[in-house]
Amino acid sequence: MSPTNLPAGLDHGHVTFLGAGPGDPGLLTLRAVEALSSADVLVAEHEVLDVIRAHARQGVSVVPTYPDPSSDPYQGTGTPQLTVVDGASTTASLPPVRDAAHLVMEAARGGRRVVRAVSGDPGLDTYATEEMLACVAAGVPFEVVPGVAAAVGVPAYAGVPLRDAQGTDVRFVDARTASDRCWTEVGASDGTVVVSTTLDSVAGAAGELVAAGRKPDTPLTVTVAGTTTRQRTWTATLGTIAQTLKHAKVLPSPDGGRPVIAVVGERSAAAQRDQLSWFESKPLFGWKVLVPRTKEQAATLSDQLRSYGAVPHEVPTIAVEPPRTPQQMERAVKGLVTGRYEWIAFTSVNAVKAVREKFEEYGLDARAFAGIKVAAVGEQTAKALVAFGVKPDLVPSGEQSAAGLLEDWPPYDPVFDPIDRVFLPRADIATETLVAGLIELGWEVDDVTAYRTVRASPPPAETREAIKGGGFDAVLFTSSSTVRNLVGIAGKPHNVTVIACIGPATAKTAEEHGLRVDVMAPEPSAGKLAEALAEFGLRRRASALEAGDPVTRPSERRPGARRRRTT
Repeated sequence: MSPTNLPAGLDHGHVTFLGAGPGDPGLLTLRAVEALSSADVLVAEHEVLDVIRAHARQGVSVVPTYPDPSSDPYQGTGTPQLTVVDGASTTASLPPVRDAAHLVMEAARGGRRVVRAVSGDPGLDTYATEEMLACVAAGVPFEVVPGVAAAVGVPAYAGVPLRDAQGTDVRFVDARTASDRCWTEVGASDGTVVVSTTLDSVAGAAGELVAAGRKPDTPLTVTVAGTTTRQRTWTATLGTIAQTLKHAKVLPSPDGGRPVIAVVGERSAAAQRDQLSWFESKPLFGWKVLVPRTKEQAATLSDQLRSYGAVPHEVPTIAVEPPRTPQQMERAVKGLVTGRYEWIAFTSVNAVKAVREKFEEYGLDARAFAGIKVAAVGEQTAKALVAFGVKPDLVPSGEQSAAGLLEDWPPYDPVFDPIDRVFLPRADIATETLVAGLIELGWEVDDVTAYRTVRASPPPAETREAIKGGGFDAVLFTSSSTVRNLVGIAGKPHNVTVIACIGPATAKTAEEHGLRVDVMAPEPSAGKLAEALAEFGLRRRASALEAGDPVTRPSERRPGARRRRTT
């Protein structure tokens, strides 16, 4: 009987051997995300956990392992433990685990759904195969969710197709386990060879291929940290790769043991990489961009930055607190229930949260909005409402701002609108633009302070040092308050950091704080601001290529940056 078709009712759990791909979380399959969302236990190496953790359900238990027993600093003396995580980060550090198969079996025997995640694809992982056989022997049902293998995914991200129109033969070699016979066979062929090795072993692998018959002038590409925003690729030949890596100052290095994928062959498209390198050519590739917002507020903006190749780093500059006098908010919520309002307008996610918390305090839910029209200032606010169970009736069709909302807001009509009043829950420092505009359209407005914004606590010392020391390539300021608060809690960004502002008022505040404004959004929109920064990065890249200079990030221009690792 197949291990995946055991009779129902047996006191066994279930194991999913899951391929997490080569590093980019976006390469997880839909089936992988589905399996992660229902898992009780995750067993994986730390780097793999970083890829899969965001898709795990709340309350999942995590067991980190080490790929090599020799890397276990506890030398096997630590007791394997489970820790509950919130789906995003581990709540406690764990001792390393040497026997993943044992832990998988123990968890599965307890009736739990276990995801055993490995880098790349489980079918190419020796230990995963052994653990599958252990499941068979123990009668534990399992399934396999394939993943993108590094040997295939990394060259694709490096712009190195493995086959051409002539159907080039492709061979895969793991340099760590390859025998002399293996090197002789691939050396005698004229096809493309994909070599899995480490940074400090690339030259040795190249030497094996030359000794086996490959010409020293055979093109070669080497990619480290493939499919991630730390990816870096070098193009050379079998005979020059050692010198190329030495000239790039990546060897000798304590990171020489980092895994790399090397692609060798006359027709491996190494010569065409300048045209095909789509990933490393993104306008903000590898840029570390500071976003002075919380993760919740910055979700859409951060996703947009990632699409340009950037690494967003969210730092909240404000904290939200209840209003000093809650009576006004209480009266408004009661009026909402008794039919005092025709509309309620939400201008932020925090406003949605404030009303939701007040509803919960009174034992109310989304049904209290029945018969009331709901407006949201933008997509993120609309998403927060949908999560609350409310679908907004009005979201700006153009600019996502108070002005954009007013563009689409209907004027008061006594024939069609039985009530002329709007409930506007907002922050204590919000502008009067929306209130004035609604009054001009004929509406009465209950302008209610739903929450207060105060300066957030300073970020960790490491972040503060990066801000002041030039560790960030750019910072996006979406309001004057983000400028004042960031400088107040973390210090002024270094002069190599690109300053991008959402509009003239924000730019003026930045200049008043001694900052040079490099980028300004053409429209007061966070999306347009990110787009303007990407265009700035694209022009900067084009200028460097035209001048024959290497393409570098702004942070690499700061004093001492050349001595730092850039891979």
